[in-house]
Parts: sequence; C-alpha cells; structure tokens
Amino acid sequence: MMTDTTENSPKSTPRPSELAIWLGIADNTFTRQKTVKFGDSSAVNSGRAYSILTVALLLGLWLAASAFGWIRPIYWPSIDAVFERLSSLISNGFRNTALWEHIWVSVYRVISGVFFGTLVGVPLGLAMGLTTIGRGLLDPIVEFVRPIPPLALIPLIILWFGIDETAKIFLLFLAALFIMIIAARSGVASVKISKVHAAYSLGASKMQILRHVILPNALPEIFTGLRTAMGVCWGTVVAAELVAADKGVGSMIMIAKNFLQTDTVVIGITIIGLIGYGIEMLMRFAERKLIPWKGKG
Repeated sequence: MMTDTTENSPKSTPRPSELAIWLGIADNTFTRQKTVKFGDSSAVNSGRAYSILTVALLLGLWLAASAFGWIRPIYWPSIDAVFERLSSLISNGFRNTALWEHIWVSVYRVISGVFFGTLVGVPLGLAMGLTTIGRGLLDPIVEFVRPIPPLALIPLIILWFGIDETAKIFLLFLAALFIMIIAARSGVASVKISKVHAAYSLGASKMQILRHVILPNALPEIFTGLRTAMGVCWGTVVAAELVAADKGVGSMIMIAKNFLQTDTVVIGITIIGLIGYGIEMLMRFAERKLIPWKGKG
C-alpha cells in the first residue's frame, strides 16, 4: 500500500520574478542563501524600487510647487520653464555653441584630469607603500598638499599655465592625483602578508610578487579611489571652467547665473549629476567584471 507523502512534504517557495529581483524588492539567488543579513554588505539588495520612488516623489513635489505657485522663478524655476529652456538649448545651443559640445568639453576635461592623475598617482602610491625611500620622500609633500582645496590653486595655475585648456586639465589632475596616491598606498597596506610569504616560498621574484600578488589585491582600493576621484573632479569642473572658459557645462552655469537664468543653471546642474551618475554606474559594472575577487579574501 503506497502512502501519499505530498501533504507532509514542505512546499517549495516560489522563485521571485526577474523584475522583482532587479527592483531590489526580492532576494536574488545569492542573497537568498544568507542566514544573517544585517551587517553583511553583500546581502544588501539594489533597492532600485526605492530609488525610483524617491525620484518620482521629488518630481511630484516639483510639479505641485510649479502648479500651485509655491516657488518664485528667481529662486527656483518651474518645471515648465526648465523643459522649455532645455528644448531651446537643444535646438539653438548656448551662446552660439551646441549643448552637446558643452557637455563633451566638460567630460573631456574630467576624464583627462582623472586619467593623468591615475597615471601619476598610482605608481607614486605604490612606491610609498612598498619602499622606505618612497614613503620618506613623498609623504611630507602628499600630506601637506592633499588638504589644500584645488580652488585655492587657481591663481597659481593661471600664472603657470595661462588660461588655455592646459590650466583647466591641470587643476582636475591635481584634484585626482592625491586621491589616487592615497588609494594606491592603502591598497598596498591591505595586502595580506601571508600571501606575500606564500609567493616567496614558491620562488617568486619581486616583480612577480608585484604583478601577481600586490597589484591584484590593491586593485579594489585603487578602483574605489578612482570612483572617488571621478566624483571630486566632477565637483571641481565648475571651478576649473571658471578659468576664462567659454565652453563646458560649468561655464554655461556660471554665465547663466550672471543673467539670473535659473532654468539654465538647473539644467546644467542636472546634466552634471546625470553624467556623474552614469559614469559611477559604468565604473561599478567595470569593477564587478574586472575585479570579481573583491571582498572574497
């Protein structure tokens, strides 16, 4: 006689939809395996649903404020005025320059500054973390110059480089340089000494230790510094474009401010924020693909 065990067997939990997982309101395959979630950053979902809710709430408040006249144009423009100005900027540009050209000039300056800051800063940071001479020579300079805001250096930069493109990129280079030095130095400090000893015991040379042990383990910290440098440079680009610039989103904001065009100012701020957010998302994706061992010991 066969017994029916269907009623006594535990019911399997239905798998959440891909949309619910993407929105972050349901656990994915990895986070469902977690028994303890609080305190484990890898168990935190994306939370995209709450991000969408936040953006929708802010837009709703802006729409309501515009509709009921709760805001004054000189302080904050209505949403209708912003979209009307955006349409005009797309069609006619700003001061005889297309909107996309202003955006590209700012992106080029920021990427150039971060690129050169990384190119110079990472080797210097590695030298500080790996050699006594490197730390002794560079530490006083780095710790003295690092707290100085890049804006304070604008007069000197104008005297050194004039008012052409080099001055703007050099200012952004300085903003990124010391962040990358500290990130690379911290990355070297985070390498577990047991891995270095294990590599030496297998007969690895110093260059092999650097290439196969130190650099892979320092890359997560370097990538974090890169993301921080990108954010700081986006915050500095407005100041960089104050140096006699007639192109760039920062320049567009400052010129519009002089004529009390708050709608153009809001558009410029939004463009900087959206591009910065897009670059951050791109770098997070690159980090997941290029450094899959991050956080796994």
